[in-house]
Amino acid sequence: MTPVRLRRLTLVSSITGAVIVALDGTVLTVAQPTLQRDLGATFVQVQWASTGYLIAVAGLLVFAGRLGDRYGHRRVFATGMLGFAVTSAGIGLATGIGWVIGLRVAQGVFGALLQPATLGMLRAAYPPDRLGRPIAIRTSAIGLAAAAGPVLGGALAAHLGWRAVFFLNVLPALGACAVAMAVRMPGPRPANEAEPIPAAVRPDRLDLPGACLLAVALSGLVHTLVGLPESGWTPVTALGLAAAVVAAAAFVRHESRTPAPLVPPGVLRAPGVTPALGILVSASAAMFGALFLCTYYLQDVLALDPFRSGLETLPLAVTMVLGAPASAVLLRRLGARRTTLYGAALITGGVFLMSRLGQASGSVAIGSCFLLLGAGFGTVMVTATAVVVRQASAHTAGVAGGLQQTAMNIGPTLGVAAATMLMTAFAARGPGGGAGPGGGPYGNGPYGDGHAFISAMGPTLTILAGVAAVGMALALRLPGQARTPVVSSNDEAPSPAPAGQPTP
Repeated sequence: MTPVRLRRLTLVSSITGAVIVALDGTVLTVAQPTLQRDLGATFVQVQWASTGYLIAVAGLLVFAGRLGDRYGHRRVFATGMLGFAVTSAGIGLATGIGWVIGLRVAQGVFGALLQPATLGMLRAAYPPDRLGRPIAIRTSAIGLAAAAGPVLGGALAAHLGWRAVFFLNVLPALGACAVAMAVRMPGPRPANEAEPIPAAVRPDRLDLPGACLLAVALSGLVHTLVGLPESGWTPVTALGLAAAVVAAAAFVRHESRTPAPLVPPGVLRAPGVTPALGILVSASAAMFGALFLCTYYLQDVLALDPFRSGLETLPLAVTMVLGAPASAVLLRRLGARRTTLYGAALITGGVFLMSRLGQASGSVAIGSCFLLLGAGFGTVMVTATAVVVRQASAHTAGVAGGLQQTAMNIGPTLGVAAATMLMTAFAARGPGGGAGPGGGPYGNGPYGDGHAFISAMGPTLTILAGVAAVGMALALRLPGQARTPVVSSNDEAPSPAPAGQPTP
């Protein structure tokens, strides 16, 4: 198979896996009410169908990436896609909510296997200095899937029932599995076997104790963040946070002592990787926290129906889809530092302008906020992800992909939890003291009437804009236009750029 054909098939597999995961999350949100009614489930049970999936994914992403480094990303990706297809079909055939919850947890395990592999396969197929474009195409596809998900999920749930939402995943997942198995990826070991791989990054060693400690830490963190908005600080949420802190401390201590750590130290020490991960967390936290509040703003304050609300947010999807390829060009011309700085600035500006919206705001003002958010987030996704993946050697690409996916799972959960708690605090201080839940125009929403919501939304989104601004500060620590070496000297050298053309 020619290198060009190999790269194209690899890109198709990577995009398909990323799109299926993105679609699964968005279409399920729309289908939850009909699922609850059909199975006679409680609201808490339906929420656990999502929470169980999130916990399984977040806890296993880095270890799944390490498995890809050990056994090959193509193999791990195919296993994840096959398992995702089987569990999706099982959920579609489930007869009770207990089966749905259990299979969603299993689906999260397989989702964790395939997500880091989508980036690991790209790193294996493309030279480090040519990763910008495929990552941009992948980001555009994710944005398109996220935009189409609610519409597609609503149509399927309305006409064919909630089970059709899960059956939708089966054929594409099986197709991606078949394509991945047909592609012969290059192995992770260097061509020159005389140059040994350092013990800390040897893929034939699996740090199972470290994987367990990290899984407990991340699962406890996600469980706490998901539970805080609903129940506040309770013994259960406090215990979850305490377990996360203790496990994280034990993980750091273990990693510093083991000869073959789960996260090789060179991965996080590579130029720009740690700041890039921080940028992904801050940007996704700010954007998803703002989107969460804007859903209530559009439907409870402006009294728009779900379809009209979706139309108001359309500029976000459009600019994210179109902006991602443009950001790949900017990355090559301006470097990661300046490109990411511009993207983080757009997110900061979009969230801050959103904090100034009111009951009289029109479609132009609202659309402008979403336009800035989409353009900025698409840019940050491409550039920060490119920094993380290209700095990894072929032996640690899976771990790097797992860290990137972990940041993209923790950030939104953190943003929604922060937005909910801040809104509750500000609404309680405002006029009306934060009325109880309800629904309808100008209020009776979860944070009081329309005036109370707006008075609480302003300072909450201002704080979230500050969170996005942290990404601007971190962007200053990313590599500039000068080429930076990858982690391992055993990895292939980047292909030279054309004369006179800067490299990202």
